[in-house]
Amino acid sequence: MAASMSNVDEIRNRVILEEYGIKHVHTTDYPGNYPGYDDTWTLQKFQKNFRIDMVDMDENTMEFDMVGIDASIANAFRRILLAEVPTMAVEKVFIYNNTSIIQDEILAHRLGLVPIKADPRLFEYRNAGEEQSEEEEGSEIDTVKLQLTVKCTRNPKATKDSSDPQELYLNHMVYSKDMKWVPIGNQADVFADANIGPVHGDILLAQLRPGQELDLVMHCVKGVGKDHAKFSPVATASYRLLPEITLLQVVEGEKAERLKRCFSRGVIELEDVNGRQVAKVANSRLDTCSREVLRHDDLKNLVKLARVRDHFIFTVESTGILPPDVLVTEAIKVLMTKCQRFLNELDSTDME
Repeated sequence: MAASMSNVDEIRNRVILEEYGIKHVHTTDYPGNYPGYDDTWTLQKFQKNFRIDMVDMDENTMEFDMVGIDASIANAFRRILLAEVPTMAVEKVFIYNNTSIIQDEILAHRLGLVPIKADPRLFEYRNAGEEQSEEEEGSEIDTVKLQLTVKCTRNPKATKDSSDPQELYLNHMVYSKDMKWVPIGNQADVFADANIGPVHGDILLAQLRPGQELDLVMHCVKGVGKDHAKFSPVATASYRLLPEITLLQVVEGEKAERLKRCFSRGVIELEDVNGRQVAKVANSRLDTCSREVLRHDDLKNLVKLARVRDHFIFTVESTGILPPDVLVTEAIKVLMTKCQRFLNELDSTDME
């Protein structure tokens, strides 16, 4: 009976990676699925089991563990990060002069994809319901205005025999750093310390030759990634299940060496036991679950590969507009708003 219950625990809590398939991929957390287990969802049980562990964070990337949730909730956070956390991005480009080789629409598209460092929480959505003319100026509460004015000329100090464009021409490379913020209304005072402009100044926008110039104005508005990818605040937002590697037998000598090479660096280490090199699992978290070990007939039955079903390793890489921890916080707020809206709809239905 104990073995049977242990097997049920494995089915409920682990995804098993086999040579020709993956077992136990379906969620079984509902009442009565297994005799002797009460899998009824309760808030108290959720609060007891749920936790978030911060693993690593720097200016633009963050890795954290979210433990004790279902895959559907984990995926909700991922999708919200990609598509529903708002940012500011170039929406309209007013081109007064473009004599470069790049067509107007291609240039406008490139400008739209440049991440703009402006805190979207300080701006409102532009009212799309009202009729707006193409030339209508945005207001200080919903628009950031940028200007790009560059003209390429010959460098009078260039040597006669030079063939290097860097020396021959001035302003022949147009970068995102040339996009200058033009404050609207009281923005110069309100955002004095915000340093509004492109996140990265080294994004190449166009190349010019003498006589060619760009003169344009951009309007940045608040939006979300589900409307256009340029509004997505993350470069990547992904998760994976925590790998779990179990050695079923003692592996030593030449087998241990080959076993180590079957996994990512740092997963399997060798330790000296009475003069013998014995394999041990050092850090299964580093494993990419390639299942390389299953190709070796003499090794595949010595190892058990699994993933913990409710342990998600999240990786969030920001585009630089907002820090990754702020993005995750904003994603949680979006999900809370969705839940509250749903509860309000249920309440209104009940009252009817």
